[in-house]
Amino acid sequence: MTTTSDRQITAVVSDFLDAQKESIVTQWADSPFFRSVAQDSDQAAGDSAEVLRGIRRAIAAGDADSPAADGFNDLRSLLTALASQLDGNEGVSPRTAVEVSDLKKPLLRLWQETADAELLTAGALLLSSAVDTLRLVLVESALASAKETLAIQRDQLTELSTPVIKLWDGVLAIPLIGTLDSMRSQVATESLLQSIMTHQAKVAILDITGVPTVDTMVAQHLLKTAMAARLMGAECVISGIRPQIANTMVQLGIDLGEVATRARLADALAYALNRLGLQVGSSAGPGVV
Repeated sequence: MTTTSDRQITAVVSDFLDAQKESIVTQWADSPFFRSVAQDSDQAAGDSAEVLRGIRRAIAAGDADSPAADGFNDLRSLLTALASQLDGNEGVSPRTAVEVSDLKKPLLRLWQETADAELLTAGALLLSSAVDTLRLVLVESALASAKETLAIQRDQLTELSTPVIKLWDGVLAIPLIGTLDSMRSQVATESLLQSIMTHQAKVAILDITGVPTVDTMVAQHLLKTAMAARLMGAECVISGIRPQIANTMVQLGIDLGEVATRARLADALAYALNRLGLQVGSSAGPGVV
């Protein structure tokens, strides 16, 4: 519970921020922190005013040292946007932290010019604590923004690593490259099933030429994908089974059941076209070598 003197200091500092709002916003808008990310002076002034409102609300509530305070929570969207633009999109650096700390200077200077002597030290500590908390919230916002960006990039890379290619009318192929884990397998299956429905495909080729090893888990993923495609009315062919992989599968006792397999993608395509009633042959005439 705060004492009477604490409440008095909080009230006086809140009134000070209201009275000096225009001067504080003007000086903050010209500071390196706001100037480095703002497109113009109006934006810098607007961002400064919003930050000041958040700090003032936190101080008035007695939460100047709490990053979870409503006043600071009001600023998280703004601080996340600012953090994404700081330091050439490289995140919050030590230099940025110093720039945020420099916001104290105009606050403390104006406070010293207007405050009563008996409240001078306590008020300065309160203002300094609020800016320190603002810096902490900025770092938290930057980390949250970076985490979200990494998640988006991971999802994009996963989608790019499992493209579905239309090889012929009714024939699709999905080249699988690298290690197959549960997430990639799920994305591959969903992408393939969606493409089967979109293109009304009859044959889908799962090419594992780029998969370094096939173990029991990978084989199970392939079988599940083949079964799901069959339920959609398409037959699956697995291509790219090299001698080493074939030997490993035999030693592990992996049985792909009724799923057709071919050594090369070209062989799988020929099989798929044959299933569609098409013949693959050479166009060369007699005597042409």
